[in-house]
Amino acid sequence: MLSSLLAEGDAANNAGSGWVTWVILAVFIVIIVVFFVISSRRNKKKQEETEQIMNAVKPGNKVKTIGGVCGIVVEVDPDENTFVLETGSETTGKCYMKFDKQAIYQTDAVVESSDDKKEDKKDEAEDKAEEPFEEASPAEETAAQPEEKTEEKAEEKAEEKSE
Repeated sequence: MLSSLLAEGDAANNAGSGWVTWVILAVFIVIIVVFFVISSRRNKKKQEETEQIMNAVKPGNKVKTIGGVCGIVVEVDPDENTFVLETGSETTGKCYMKFDKQAIYQTDAVVESSDDKKEDKKDEAEDKAEEPFEEASPAEETAAQPEEKTEEKAEEKAEEKSE
């Protein structure tokens, strides 16, 4: 009888631990899926940032390639996705090399975000709005003050007469 009770207890433990095993397995699978989703988002974001930086490279930017060649961009060809790099100096002689944009390792090019573009447009609009109004010189200000005083006196006299 004791052995039958033990057998029933083992069967109950095995049945109970069966669903626990499946729950733990499901949790691990969910954790792995979440990890892959987050990882792919980060990679996609890095790839977009890198592409924006490569597209922001313009003539005059300093660039370092993945091969270690440093220089100044002279020409950019967006159709072929290439750029021409000027290396060397006046004394040692200049050299021009053509690279694929994918060869860019570092650059001083700055990506202009949409917020920056909006701010630039606002600044330009403010500059245009301020241009017609010029500040008066001190001589003009002193000349304008007596006129204002005479206008104020005239208004006071008009108010006194109306009373």
